[in-house]
Amino acid sequence: MSFFAIVFALLLEQVRPLSPVNPVHAGLRAWSRWVRSNFDTGRAHHGGFAWSLAVMLPSVVALAMHWVLIVFMGWPFAIAWNVVVLYFTLGFRQFSHHFTDIRDALELGDEDRARQLLAQWQQVDASDLPKREIVRHVIEYSVLAAHRHVFGVLCWFSLLASLGLGPMGAVMYRLSEFVTRYWKYKSATVQQPVSQALQAVATRVWWIIDWLPARITALGFAVVGSFEDAIDAWRSQAQRDAQDNDGIILAATAGAINVRLGGEILKPAFGPGAIPGLQGGAIESGTESAPGRDPELAHLRSVVGLVWRSVVMWLVLLALLTLARLLG
Repeated sequence: MSFFAIVFALLLEQVRPLSPVNPVHAGLRAWSRWVRSNFDTGRAHHGGFAWSLAVMLPSVVALAMHWVLIVFMGWPFAIAWNVVVLYFTLGFRQFSHHFTDIRDALELGDEDRARQLLAQWQQVDASDLPKREIVRHVIEYSVLAAHRHVFGVLCWFSLLASLGLGPMGAVMYRLSEFVTRYWKYKSATVQQPVSQALQAVATRVWWIIDWLPARITALGFAVVGSFEDAIDAWRSQAQRDAQDNDGIILAATAGAINVRLGGEILKPAFGPGAIPGLQGGAIESGTESAPGRDPELAHLRSVVGLVWRSVVMWLVLLALLTLARLLG
């Protein structure tokens, strides 16, 4: 039944986009801060416990709620609960307005406005970027955001839901990414930084959790784009650094739409108003430049098509698997 929960959540998000300021995400930020304040001692084993408490406890709570609803109220209520969880963890509208606003500014020839919007979105210094580099960074940030808000969530939700674990995978994936980014951000902007031990644990576990979804996303882009070029770019990136999940996604994207991605990342520009929640935050996407055409405005439309074709492909596959289970 996970397929129906995914479809309903995506439709609900399109009809009523999630506000950046909402009590659920605010509560999770407060939860992450409380865990860090009370359990970050600077030791590796305490870092592991703090990460487990911050990420796995909410995941288990989501799972427990799923089972309680099944036992006492039935499957329709459990599916409704899955839709609610996915609404807060899955969706394009949590980041797509940034992409749209920057694209519109570039199409109007307002490069200064585009730089300002990019800087506000990712909390980076974009003041000196030429138009070509603005487009490149928008493509990179948007593709990685689509992966983390859509494809990665779909992967873990579908995998664990098939094992009877309900929405646990969606919560685990999004919180794992969030605490890694949020603790790094807090360490750079507050007087009491997050310890290196805790950051190292969060970063390592996030890489493990994102390993499979990153490759599934890259494979999806290859299938719906230029397959041979995407696979060649993926192979080249893996040879350079097989540990770079983001790099593999960007390499596959570059090959799929024949655009040059990768290169120098933008410097963080944390300011008083920079409070990234579950929806945003700077993404480290610095990799060696991939071969291809220089980024142009037309590539932004190509990226939109690539992402949506990939979504449709995975939804069709999930629908076929659901149908097979129902008929079996």
